[in-house]
Amino acid sequence: MVGLERGTVELRPYDSKWKRHYEAEVRRLDAVAGDRLREFAHVGSTAVEGLAAKPIIDMLAVVADLDAASDLVPLLESHGYEFRPNDDVPGRLFLAKGPRTERTHYLSLVERDGDCYREAVAFRDYLRSHPETAAEYEDVKRELAEAHPDEREKYTEKKGEFVQQVLQRALA
Repeated sequence: MVGLERGTVELRPYDSKWKRHYEAEVRRLDAVAGDRLREFAHVGSTAVEGLAAKPIIDMLAVVADLDAASDLVPLLESHGYEFRPNDDVPGRLFLAKGPRTERTHYLSLVERDGDCYREAVAFRDYLRSHPETAAEYEDVKRELAEAHPDEREKYTEKKGEFVQQVLQRALA
């Protein structure tokens, strides 16, 4: 099952169905936007087998030019996504799918050679190939989820130091 209320933190055990949810959404987006979305990547904790995660499918969709991709926003909004323009991550257009009471997908429109793409994929791949680091990450997330169940921003901020340490290794 996927879906979580906006602003809350709840970790669920890894679910093999998350991959199928990702694949189904890729097919849907491909039908909606065609070749304007050049490739997709399943990122975040739901993309790492065995890792507990917030049950929201995190996806990257590669576009040729991020500035030109802004005209995709109304199309995606008409298919259930909400544009989040105040996103603090450079190099992406960020959208969330599902009502605020049950977010199911996060979609980041990114350029293939941008930092956002490179870092998200490197982090995912590092966790996939280093299960001991993935287990440490899960421990950090569980502790923070327990401390901040209704403070998603604080949860994200506090796990940032661990994420940055892993990213340094992953990008080295």
